[in-house]
Amino acid sequence: MSESKLRDLSMDFSVRIIALVKDLKAKHESVIANQIGRSGTSIGANIYEAKYAHGKKDFISKLEIALKEASETGYWLELLHRTNYIEESLYQSLNEQCASIRVMLVASCKTVKKNMDEK
Repeated sequence: MSESKLRDLSMDFSVRIIALVKDLKAKHESVIANQIGRSGTSIGANIYEAKYAHGKKDFISKLEIALKEASETGYWLELLHRTNYIEESLYQSLNEQCASIRVMLVASCKTVKKNMDEK
């Protein structure tokens, strides 16, 4: 998996999250909108930051923060779905994209850690 693919996927996800936030705020739901807006866009921000990390430990740290934010975003997506703020199809689509990002982040962290252990 290339880092650019992960960055691209996280940027696409952030764009979708911002669209979701706009829709939620139009429905006068601002509490969860603000939360998912922060966590959902923070994923990509941390992935982008990792590109210029100060060493492998900093790189891993940024990716692990992104992973935590992706996990939190998954929670907010499920809550929005269970409270009928978003439809099943949108929930499934966003949740699958978020899960894909999490899988890539876990794999990236494992690979970097493995490479560090081999040195």
